Amino acid sequence: MVKAVVGEETQLKLIEDRLSQSGLPVQFVFCLSQLGLVVGKLSSPLDRGFVFDLVPTPPNDAGEPACSLLESVKDDKKKGTKSRSQAAEVSSLFIDGDWVAEHARQVARMLVGGVRVVGIYIWVSSDASKNSTIMLSQLLQTIKGVAEATPLLETDREERLLIHICYSPMRWTCRNCTWTSNITSSSLRPCDFKMGRVLTSLQTFKCTYNFNLRLPICHESESNVQTLSDVLRQGISHHAKELKDAKAIIDGNLVVRDEPCTFYGVHEVELLLPFMKDSNAEACSRKDALGVLVFNGSVCSFAYLNSKEPISQAVSDIKMDIIMSLQSRLDIICDEAYGDVGPKDDASPEASDGISTDKPVSQLVLHFLRKECRLSFPRRVFVPWLGGTYICDYLQPSETLEVLKDHCVELMSMEGPTDASTILKPEIEAPSLVTKSFWDVAAPFYSASSSPFGRSGGDSEEGSRTEPSNSDNVRIMGAVLCILLFMLLGFVIYALGGSG
Repeated sequence: MVKAVVGEETQLKLIEDRLSQSGLPVQFVFCLSQLGLVVGKLSSPLDRGFVFDLVPTPPNDAGEPACSLLESVKDDKKKGTKSRSQAAEVSSLFIDGDWVAEHARQVARMLVGGVRVVGIYIWVSSDASKNSTIMLSQLLQTIKGVAEATPLLETDREERLLIHICYSPMRWTCRNCTWTSNITSSSLRPCDFKMGRVLTSLQTFKCTYNFNLRLPICHESESNVQTLSDVLRQGISHHAKELKDAKAIIDGNLVVRDEPCTFYGVHEVELLLPFMKDSNAEACSRKDALGVLVFNGSVCSFAYLNSKEPISQAVSDIKMDIIMSLQSRLDIICDEAYGDVGPKDDASPEASDGISTDKPVSQLVLHFLRKECRLSFPRRVFVPWLGGTYICDYLQPSETLEVLKDHCVELMSMEGPTDASTILKPEIEAPSLVTKSFWDVAAPFYSASSSPFGRSGGDSEEGSRTEPSNSDNVRIMGAVLCILLFMLLGFVIYALGGSG
């Protein structure tokens, strides 16, 4: 459990000044509030939390703030209008928890290995915070929603940070929240908070990971209709377990001892997967396989490690970043619009090669496909962030850098990159997927006309082997003659040796 939290002094001081200067006139200051995300990392080996930045949650689609103070002043003819201090005591806090969770989900996509959404912060006056029971209840539910929207796979820590910034006077307090299904105020634990230099002590690790997955497309069952997103999610989840056992080479040396990294600079990481079965043959050996989805490409990953953390943490962060990057790209495809590739629901011969324009790519029913289809995933690019670190974004083939700038402003509350040369685009080949006929992958010598994909219905039958061609007959006869010739020559040599 995190017992102490260190915030990046340079960045948090800027945020503190910005919050102070954004105030309305003094007579309305009690109505001010702001809520956003805490970005940093929680270190299990050190039992410490590190805060890199505070990212305010933008207004929702209707232009309403994610957090506001609602006054509940009632008319009282005898006592007249209440004073402002009295009004502050009966003010209640309103938080749009769903919008905060959605903001957290999108921000998490832009973060790299070792950097996560680790909690929320709230900027509110001490008067408004007096009604602590109602405020804490909403804050705890918001923390739970943020945690559920930004899971950290199998290594998820069931704790997040709650930072309260109070003005008049300016004061920072931090508490650790262990979130469960029945989250209550008892889930909060105070922890020490101080400011220091966090970003300057970070180590940078970089990895270019090439992968080539073969995922089988199986018969449709009544309870399981395999869509493109279903097959990909299962494949990525399975590959995450394989990647967990991969060995790491850092700067040319195999990682065998778990100790801190003492050298600064960018450390190159290479992952070595254990020997496994041929995924191509394994995918095609399934009796219920109709086809194969080929998912391959290159993922560039960055991870940041505190200088006191063991090097195994950097390897773990790199592996997690690779898997989360693949999942994020799949989520983007599922979230965004409708694709230009998809099968017709009609299984007639005329529709077997048809293209549907009213079906999202994520809902593509793979066993309906009759021909090879290709789909490119968004490409990952990296944008300068704080203290020499980077965040990332994903661009579709048709998108420009203007989209990248908009995301930086809207989601991260930072200026978009003005110099394109500062943006890193290391992925030479973005991940892509291809659906192939089972027979094209498993047995190339089967003719396309005899494959199940040549039939109009969804049923598949055993394909028949094509008749050998003339060239095949010549090769076979030549091989038989060679064998007979060698046998005859051996017999002659043996006979001559015996007679001598």
